[in-house]
Amino acid sequence: MPNPDLLLIGAGHSHLGVLRRWARGERPPGRLLLLSQSPHAWYAGRIPALLAGRIGENDCRLELEPLCRAAGVELQLGTAVGLDAAQRRLQLADGSSLQASWLSLDVGAAPPAPPQHNPVMEVVAVKPFADFLDRWRQWQADPQPLALVGGGVAGVELALALAGQVPQLSLFSAGPLLDGHSPGLRMRAHGLLRQLGVHCREHCPISHIDGDTLHSEAGAVWLGPRLLLASGSQPLPWLAASGLECAEDGFIRVGATLQSFSHPQIFASGDCASLAGLARNAWHATHQAARLAANLAAALQQRPLQRYRSPRQALLLLATGDGHALLDWHGWSAGGRLCGWWREQRDRQFMLHHRG
Repeated sequence: MPNPDLLLIGAGHSHLGVLRRWARGERPPGRLLLLSQSPHAWYAGRIPALLAGRIGENDCRLELEPLCRAAGVELQLGTAVGLDAAQRRLQLADGSSLQASWLSLDVGAAPPAPPQHNPVMEVVAVKPFADFLDRWRQWQADPQPLALVGGGVAGVELALALAGQVPQLSLFSAGPLLDGHSPGLRMRAHGLLRQLGVHCREHCPISHIDGDTLHSEAGAVWLGPRLLLASGSQPLPWLAASGLECAEDGFIRVGATLQSFSHPQIFASGDCASLAGLARNAWHATHQAARLAANLAAALQQRPLQRYRSPRQALLLLATGDGHALLDWHGWSAGGRLCGWWREQRDRQFMLHHRG
């Protein structure tokens, strides 16, 4: 069988949006293939509700085969372990390789783990979600005190969802909790965490782990058996050896068309890409999908590409684990059941739109 004209690597939010648009009739000509580690993709926005026991796994994961079939895209399961950017050849864990005229990377990233000495503590990252959920089910059978590193939206949502399910929960933030958001939202989040018995430590970056103890620069800050990582991100190691130009933080440098600076026949989006002035999060990854789909189609048909312009991220709905949510909009905050209903409708809409 001939090489695909386009190889989509990873089933992140950007590529899910691409598949959805092509399923609606915008598919470009040629042989198109999606490589995914799993037959389904997880929607990050519903993970807190799953952990809180409000929904089941089928409510927050998408089966890829029906969506790919509707989009006219072949689905291949496999794990990428290497890339030769100059040849556009992807090496897979089973020893096989894939090569295409055009590549698009949406492979995500993972929270960095602190250096660990005398490993006693169980350390688990929230991504990939499937691995984390397997471990969480084991932890539920034997509840123990838990530390959670991550003072952003994801970390706070996880803390609120897990509070009450472990004997003791401590949340560590390298800077202020929910840094960059409104004072009202931060105050409401602090109040809820305190009400649920979550011990919150701000301005406390974790430097390393020694045995069953977390350390910051000031010394030991927590003693316990389990640590959950939900803060920051680091690039997948094989990207650094690919030949792609990367930013100082190791993520793939892309321009406004979402093409690699060094290899224009390779696109990158979502958490694995570094676009100047743009934060890496699921919100931006989702909004990149429309421009990525249009530019991939244009590239395959030798038409001019257009620049991605990020819409202003004005509204935040932070799930609180009980069906409610906190709202942050232009410095104004609110909370309650109505905000939770709004968040739920947005999550349901995402799932509905991406089912094949």
